[in-house]
Amino acid sequence: MSYDYTFKIMMLGDASVGKTSLTIRYISGSFMEDLKLTIGVDFYSKIIDFRGKKVKLQIWDFGGEERFRFLLSQYCKGANGAFFLYDVTNSITLDHLPSWTQIIREQAGNIPITLVGSKVDLEEFRAVPRDDGILAAKKYNMSGFVELSSKTGQNVQQAFDLMTETLFEKYNPDALK
Repeated sequence: MSYDYTFKIMMLGDASVGKTSLTIRYISGSFMEDLKLTIGVDFYSKIIDFRGKKVKLQIWDFGGEERFRFLLSQYCKGANGAFFLYDVTNSITLDHLPSWTQIIREQAGNIPITLVGSKVDLEEFRAVPRDDGILAAKKYNMSGFVELSSKTGQNVQQAFDLMTETLFEKYNPDALK
């Protein structure tokens, strides 16, 4: 099968911020309660129709534990974009944004990175105000910002639509005309 475009998108962030949950929700439309820790990297893909073009999104779900961080520089090569997830109920996960983005920028160049605040369905446990996410996205030159819930599906499609739009703008401006 041929595609008009193929984009490699990395899912990055600390362990247990919801990278695999977001990926599976987007790919299958379902939410799995008890996911296992990602060991190294898991690979997913989804073929979408975007503005009349057949697009294959290759999603590389990177294990967030520190012990897998040494793999990151190799997997960044050839990436077109990335989602950096933090858990809105755990402020430390947002504090790690600079170290993750430094590795990405060094290895993959100036690719679009969307900052994603996950687990907004747990509003009563929120530790990171939305405005802090917006400020971090500006401070670290993120290409976009979204808060979402993989559990409820809130803003999941919008996050991937935003990323796809951004990738089209960066890699083929003519495709948006």
